[in-house]
Amino acid sequence: MTVAAPPRFAGRTALLTAAGSGIGAATARRLSAEGASVLVTDVDAKAAHRVAEEISDGGGRAQDLPLDVTSPDQWAAAVAGAEDWTGRLDVLHLNAGRNLPGAAHELDDSGWHDQLRLCLDSVFYGVRAAVPLLRTARGAVVITSSVHAAVGFRGYPAYAAAKGGIDALVRQLAVEYGGQIRFNSVLPGAVVTALWAGTPPEYKTQTIARTPVGRLGAPEDIAAAVAFLASEDASFVTGQNLLVDGGRSISSQE
Repeated sequence: MTVAAPPRFAGRTALLTAAGSGIGAATARRLSAEGASVLVTDVDAKAAHRVAEEISDGGGRAQDLPLDVTSPDQWAAAVAGAEDWTGRLDVLHLNAGRNLPGAAHELDDSGWHDQLRLCLDSVFYGVRAAVPLLRTARGAVVITSSVHAAVGFRGYPAYAAAKGGIDALVRQLAVEYGGQIRFNSVLPGAVVTALWAGTPPEYKTQTIARTPVGRLGAPEDIAAAVAFLASEDASFVTGQNLLVDGGRSISSQE
């Protein structure tokens, strides 16, 4: 008789940022479905609560917590919250970010620094706060980067710099904490989230035409990749930047 394997994240705790919607919410649902206790955080406290409530109502184990990822103090409180809740932290999914367009000559100092603070500084703050618990658990960190880190797109210098910084930081952290914590990033391509609501139909059509798989991504596509990298199935994978972009980065179409 074949005995079913336990869920990949049974007995594990995951903290996810920007998990009130989009990729973060999809990942919270995915990890919960695979047995994790999920701490759903977002700067939008109501959105985080809705996702945690949905997971709990569906039989999962979830709590929500407001978190401004640009605040080191709030990061310390969030990690302490995870420890108070379950006594451990096994998975950290750093997903917060925002794409603010503007060519280099159009971008003021505030726009540049705001972009880096939200997308890159927040990653450092989160890792720094969580390392002690993650070391104990021999855990995994997965950071949401972007195809912008691998391919140049006009009009996004700050976003590309921040996401490229994430991918370099992933390699550095994987070396520094080798044997204790695994670090990887996922680089989504065009993924349909709330940010796409106002996108002109012709731009969507053009994007699909430049994507070899022939469609836009869904948050669940990225969640599946995050779940793999965070799981023991990827126990020999660290310091990697995984493109999950439908092939956009390999397409020669302009």
